[in-house]
Amino acid sequence: MRVSTRFSDSIHILAFISIYKGKVPLTSENIAGSVETSPVVVRRLMSALSKAGLIRTVHGSADPNLARSASDISLYDVFLAIEGPDKHLFTIDEKTAPECIVGGNIQSTLTEFYHQAEVAADAKLASITLQDVIDTILVKQAQKEALQRKE
Repeated sequence: MRVSTRFSDSIHILAFISIYKGKVPLTSENIAGSVETSPVVVRRLMSALSKAGLIRTVHGSADPNLARSASDISLYDVFLAIEGPDKHLFTIDEKTAPECIVGGNIQSTLTEFYHQAEVAADAKLASITLQDVIDTILVKQAQKEALQRKE
């Protein structure tokens, strides 16, 4: 089973827009080159981000903008925009043997624990802003550049 990267790709897109605004054309092709995906995937994700009010785009224009400041966009906002409010981080196998002690009780047991974990994850994502991500990216890049200058 493959895990979706739409959430991380969407954060990537938002950070790219913020960091590269005014420096490079913000075409879906340029953004896709950074994400290493197709421009079609980028356009689909940007459409979802636009519908959620996180970015503003003009059809046919390579000039997307964040709709709010990066410090006012939480990772939870991005998660909701891309995955929706009904998306769960964990899924439970509904097909187990009900006559087995484990199979007959695993769903209700995991449902409780998964719910606790999802509430904690939602709270953590809500506390991290896009600006936190951007600041960390820029610090890491500055560290890389400092190391390169020393070599």
